[in-house]
Amino acid sequence: MNDIAELKHIMPFMIPIVAIVMGVGIGMLALWIDYRKKRDIFELHHKERMLAIERGMEVPPLPDAIFGNGAREARTLGTADYLRRGLIWLLVGLGIGIAMALNSSIESATWALIPVGFGLANLIFYGIETRRAASTSAPR
Repeated sequence: MNDIAELKHIMPFMIPIVAIVMGVGIGMLALWIDYRKKRDIFELHHKERMLAIERGMEVPPLPDAIFGNGAREARTLGTADYLRRGLIWLLVGLGIGIAMALNSSIESATWALIPVGFGLANLIFYGIETRRAASTSAPR
């Protein structure tokens, strides 16, 4: 029992240390897993090319995805993505605003206007894009 009482003053310092170590560790693990995946794909592609050369077959060209980030490449967002993001931001902002108004004050609840603004901006962009897409696809 005496050992636990001695360790209580250390616990508040251990939480940020563990969080930092785990955060860096998870990031390093993600990089290592990505490296291994790319290395394995490249090795398999190399073996395929070597077998094709040995058999006198035509060598397939190297795909660009091997040297690029593949899934990490920037993709264009569809209009449904802006609708989803807009609704999420809007509802999160409203939820935060209601919770802060009930628990604190109306003045502190005004901070919830920031996510509400993000949500409204996404919804407005969604509306503009759907109207623009409908007008460009409509026959004249």
